[in-house]
Amino acid sequence: MIRRRFIQCDVFTSTPTKGNGLAVVIDGEGLSDAAMQDFAAWTNLAETTFLMPPRAVGADYKVRIFTPAREMLFAGHPTLGSCAAWLRSGATPKVPGVVRQECGIGIVDIDLSHPVPAFAAPETTVSPLADDKLEAIVSALGLAPDRILRTAQLSNGPEWQVIELASAADVLGADSSKIRYPRFLGIGLIGAHPAGAECDYEVRMLGASSGMSEDPVTGSLNAAIARWKYGSGQWQRPVTVAQGTCLGRSGRVSIRYDKTADIVWIGGRTCFLIDGTLTL
Repeated sequence: MIRRRFIQCDVFTSTPTKGNGLAVVIDGEGLSDAAMQDFAAWTNLAETTFLMPPRAVGADYKVRIFTPAREMLFAGHPTLGSCAAWLRSGATPKVPGVVRQECGIGIVDIDLSHPVPAFAAPETTVSPLADDKLEAIVSALGLAPDRILRTAQLSNGPEWQVIELASAADVLGADSSKIRYPRFLGIGLIGAHPAGAECDYEVRMLGASSGMSEDPVTGSLNAAIARWKYGSGQWQRPVTVAQGTCLGRSGRVSIRYDKTADIVWIGGRTCFLIDGTLTL
């Protein structure tokens, strides 16, 4: 066992404790899979990440992402939080203004040139949401069918069952008490706020594999939704998404689309709460 640099941060918020918490072990090289999984279970956060030297050509570092129960190929708030922690540790990217993070789905770019750091949303597969899945979700959440605008099955590493409702109020009013993993996994709700509101949309993520009843702020879900929305032409301009409201959080996700490069950027701020060492 050796002492390792450890940073705990809060992602997708400007206010500590109001976003989604993340534990980052800066020097994770040499830890076994079992040790990483055990530590992730011990932190009991939605995700814990371990940074190590890159294997892929051109990457700045490699990240492995663990929930308390399993390893993930990709996740959004661990991408931004790990990048912020890596930079805080004194590291610098090979290419100024962009960090190239290696993870289970390949290399993900993080753009540092704007006021809010943002990662490039991975390619997303869009397919119809199966009728039996939709019926089960609608029944469990007590949704009114006439309030459902669109549905989709999205995949960008994680799998998402997304339902767009008529309003943000519908999203916030959905009763999630019957939604439990593993029967339900990766349910995303989205609805628009009224014109002139602080945020354009409200998002909730239910059935989290971490075992939480609801995820506070979910970068990968927002990335999948954004790919779906811009790809279908439903979104044309930058949008701001609120998430975590039902949990007393104030998560904010900044989303923009570079049409020329066909890149959707998912942005969020990171606050640092703990910076020290641990023995693993």
